[in-house]
Amino acid sequence: MHTQDKLTDKQLSEEQSREIAETIREELARRRISRQALAEQAKLSLSTLEKVLGGRRPFTLATTVRLEQALGVSLRKSTVAVTPPAANDVAPDSLGSYAHRAVTWLEDVYITLRPSFGDKDAIFAYRTEIAWEPKVSSLVFREGDRTDAAYEHTGEVAVPHQSGFIYLVIIKHGQHRVITVSRPTVAGEMYGIISTLRAGPGSQLTPIAAPIAYVPLRNIPKPSLGRVAPDDGNYVLYRKHLRRTVDEAFALFLPA
Repeated sequence: MHTQDKLTDKQLSEEQSREIAETIREELARRRISRQALAEQAKLSLSTLEKVLGGRRPFTLATTVRLEQALGVSLRKSTVAVTPPAANDVAPDSLGSYAHRAVTWLEDVYITLRPSFGDKDAIFAYRTEIAWEPKVSSLVFREGDRTDAAYEHTGEVAVPHQSGFIYLVIIKHGQHRVITVSRPTVAGEMYGIISTLRAGPGSQLTPIAAPIAYVPLRNIPKPSLGRVAPDDGNYVLYRKHLRRTVDEAFALFLPA
């Protein structure tokens, strides 16, 4: 047997196998895909997958690599390097080490909704596009159609499989803006919290946090953008999406 064959046939330890099986079960549940679908994507027999997930057979390195490539995530903890599905197709570890093909379901144009920071009765709405950027080998987001165009941002998208949440992050001159949202619902919406700074008179800045919602553009036939007042035709729908963030506990705001 060749050296390469011996390497890929190497059996992982019982502890490693147990940890990998647990991670795979979590990924299957989170993504709502069947074991049969995963087995086909990883080019494994369903019987083999069932046995390793059930602890009746240890994982081999070859099986683990195939499953990592199919899921686009690392299943091993500092044992051996992950084999990427393709060059420049895996995000850096700081963003979650996700493969492009594992996050294509996030690529879309969204209407972004949050409370207006200047008018307590209004909702601020603008477009956000999430797309893969080969130059940085990760998902990025780009804001547009904001009435305050000077504050339009472009940033990185982190998708760590451990937490199950998505982070839209901007770091500019040491300043941070972080948006934490849930994975998309069946209809593609994402809900969460924006943590940023509110601009006040002169150079005054105040830390602020608020609910935020990302609704696929296709879900809103005639979207309203900018500062949306209560008399706007989309106001009730927009308010419903923002209330869902709290009502369905996608995010919590604790009293002081």
